[in-house]
Amino acid sequence: MGRHTAAGAGGRDDDEIPRTGGMKAWKAILADGISAAYGHLRPLGDAAGCRVLMYHALGTKVDGDKLRVYSIEPARFRQQMDCLTALGRERIVGLDAGIEACAGLVITFDDGYRDTLTVAAPLLVELGFPFSVFVAPGLVRSRDQRYLSENELRELSSLPGVNIGAHGDSHCRLTDCDDRKLSNELSYSRAWLEDVLARPVTTMSYPHGAVDGRVRSAAAAAGYSLAACSRFGAHPSGGDPLLIARTDIWAQDDVTRFNAKLAGRWDWMKWRT
Repeated sequence: MGRHTAAGAGGRDDDEIPRTGGMKAWKAILADGISAAYGHLRPLGDAAGCRVLMYHALGTKVDGDKLRVYSIEPARFRQQMDCLTALGRERIVGLDAGIEACAGLVITFDDGYRDTLTVAAPLLVELGFPFSVFVAPGLVRSRDQRYLSENELRELSSLPGVNIGAHGDSHCRLTDCDDRKLSNELSYSRAWLEDVLARPVTTMSYPHGAVDGRVRSAAAAAGYSLAACSRFGAHPSGGDPLLIARTDIWAQDDVTRFNAKLAGRWDWMKWRT
């Protein structure tokens, strides 16, 4: 999802922050209770299918993130990866493989923060976990030290199991673009990444999770075969590969809540996103 607001290039609009992330204690208890009830009512529910996890920063400040949900401490990220290891390393698959088989767990990062290379990548490569990183070229060109540089992007792309996808060019809300700007955002970001990385780019995620029928059609026309959005849930059999649901992982997700999300118990959030 995108994080571009007036507050900064990598920020997140307040109305896009799931209020169950960095809330007061009583709200967190209520949300966990709803999730437990949802799991009992629908023990399998949407847990079947391919579950795509959505991360952002690992310790880096995220502009506009007033509830502090989108920057996860490295130690907590390590705990979450330990949870995935306990499930079986063979269950962690790349985006293409997961969507094709409609099974497994997929790890994705939005925005292209530098800590994806310095914190996430060493651990994920060590564990043998493939992962995708959706990058907005405009953030790379901004030279903001929080984001990957061109050379760092190439370094990340060269690592085993890494897929680089697009995230729009300027990181704007694509639903707010007129047809010409929309086409440019989708086409230029793909072309720029392919030029820098010298490899095909056919995957993307929608900045800010902003997608409608027009944007989805434009993504297809721009040559993308897979596109992730921000709707909670697992990608079901027969699901639209250009509207891939994801499970948002927050800074406050301890082991219990993380495992609950993996089991689909937080998929009730799809009615709020």
